[in-house]
Amino acid sequence: MKLKVLAACLLAASSPVLAEVDITPPTSATPAEGLEAWSRIYEVASHPRCANCHTGASDRPMWSGPSYGKTRPHGMNIRAGESRIGAEHVLCSTCHTTKSDDWAKANTTSHAAPRVAMDWQLAPVEADWFGRTSVEICEQLRDPERNGDRDMLALAEHLDHDLILHWAWKPGGGREPAPYSLQAHVNDILIWGTAGFPCPEN
Repeated sequence: MKLKVLAACLLAASSPVLAEVDITPPTSATPAEGLEAWSRIYEVASHPRCANCHTGASDRPMWSGPSYGKTRPHGMNIRAGESRIGAEHVLCSTCHTTKSDDWAKANTTSHAAPRVAMDWQLAPVEADWFGRTSVEICEQLRDPERNGDRDMLALAEHLDHDLILHWAWKPGGGREPAPYSLQAHVNDILIWGTAGFPCPEN
């Protein structure tokens, strides 16, 4: 079945536009192809653009990657609280603003808080994988009890409609983007799922 899903996507170099992500599973995929796809998925999931906000029970987002020097908790003692949006402390949207008069320049300033056209927030507690191994994240993402009860198509659709995830590939401000592209990542999710969600051995 061929699904094409439209989502509003903020591009760092232009105003918010509609972007189309093609969600078309392959007709077949071998376990070996699934493992190759997983290796690329892990590169994305473990990259700072994705992993820094996947801190589980800790409500402290992380700063890691080349632009931050050493890995450490988010500066200024930022905490997201149980709300995951900082409602108990300081709202993420205090700095990660969603309003911009000029979206073409929203993420071009170095060291400025990133902006997307939706409320910024920490990932749900269940989506805890900062610092985890490939095997651990693989087993987590294929487990409906820990992935938001999502099957292969739902995982791909989640990537399409969440604009914070889109930002990972267009972060601006001198930040290193996540590897590959959003479409390539969706394609890998579909290959991995079609192959039966294989995970590397421990």
